[in-house]
Amino acid sequence: MKKHFERPIITRLQTGMPNKIGMKTEYLPMTEIDGVGVKTMLEQYGSPLYVVSEATIRDTYREAYQSFSTRYPKVQFAWSYKTNYMDAVCRVYHSEGSWAEVVSGFEYEKALRNGVDPKYILFNGPDKTEQDLKLAIENESLIHIDHFDEFYSIIRLCEHTTKRPKVAIRVNMDTGIYPQWTRFGFNYENGEAWDALNRIMISGKIDLMGLHAHIGTYIMTANAYRIAGSKLADLAANVKKKFNKTVSYIDFGGGFASKNTLKGAYLPGSDTTPSFDEYADAITSSIINSQIAPEDMPTIVLETGRALVDDAGYIAGTVLANKRQPDASRTLIIDVGVNLLFTSFWYDHKITPAQEFSHHSEQTKIYGPLCMNIDVIREYADLPPLKKGDHFVISRIGAYNMTQWMQFITYRPKIVMIDTKGQTHVIRENENIDIMTQLERVPEHLK
Repeated sequence: MKKHFERPIITRLQTGMPNKIGMKTEYLPMTEIDGVGVKTMLEQYGSPLYVVSEATIRDTYREAYQSFSTRYPKVQFAWSYKTNYMDAVCRVYHSEGSWAEVVSGFEYEKALRNGVDPKYILFNGPDKTEQDLKLAIENESLIHIDHFDEFYSIIRLCEHTTKRPKVAIRVNMDTGIYPQWTRFGFNYENGEAWDALNRIMISGKIDLMGLHAHIGTYIMTANAYRIAGSKLADLAANVKKKFNKTVSYIDFGGGFASKNTLKGAYLPGSDTTPSFDEYADAITSSIINSQIAPEDMPTIVLETGRALVDDAGYIAGTVLANKRQPDASRTLIIDVGVNLLFTSFWYDHKITPAQEFSHHSEQTKIYGPLCMNIDVIREYADLPPLKKGDHFVISRIGAYNMTQWMQFITYRPKIVMIDTKGQTHVIRENENIDIMTQLERVPEHLK
């Protein structure tokens, strides 16, 4: 067979700090995921295709749990539904012992349908409807109060139920991470959080169960959690001192960084992201070394999402075309757009050919298929020549892309999960014209 012509190119050496494997930019093709052929899956299920690795989910979860449980006696993870609320994904975490953390009535319903005991659902978010609150109170779920108006609503609802609401408050604070996340919860520094705790305790109608903080997203320094823990522990100790009430749990939220590389980062995320051990050292030390008495040590709750699932997600696709721009730079058009890969707006995702390729590479700008100029998957990536019909895999896309995706211009594709025995399962079907129009209604005069 005649070989594909490759234009000779001169590649400029990029100076700067090498990563841990030196200056080499070549890597092996990704022809398989968990032993299943990429081309085989694309032929069977269509292109593009989301792929989720059950084995990676379980391995990463167990690594994180071990990091915390070996440092502290009472640890509980609560799976963050907004990160990836595919039922199959959620059920893997629940089978590992994870509770559910939700931020809407929709996610709350999903958790119930996934068999989660409502007593082990943490209900966060600023937009809980009165109906949401009623259901959560009756089910004895853990309601994390976000603002005073929500607190007043809960007090009013107490008049119509025999159940005592079980609550925590969300606390925002200065941990040295800027910009501060002050939109959610009650502020620590100005005394608002302490005021909220006092109002809860003197109401006599609500059971205070915990304290919660979610200090930000993609936190690259574990010490910020140490600061957050010391402030939450201070509140817990003061509640014990003033009201003789022991706080059952302290929830550190999420925010752990995955190994993805942020746009503009000098070094790859795999080299700079704190490990689970580093996060665990900071968080557990903040509680162990606090003024909380040993017999009153709370359960540490973690709502980690991104760091647990990013590595387990892939999207495989097909090259649509090559183009040369007026400045002679190379561009690639693929069948994966920003509607399917929302995180491409802030990550430089790794893109790997799914077949053998040349050792030659060239800086390439990668566009999706959408009729929009902002449909850019990578501003540039060192890639070998890829021709129409070739396949590729984009890695570490398990977080948010299956919840923040958009139905725009193209249908959303299938999602398959590879189980721990190497078998593939469709966990969400692809869309079609019937699915997309089933909620539409046409007025009589337009029929």
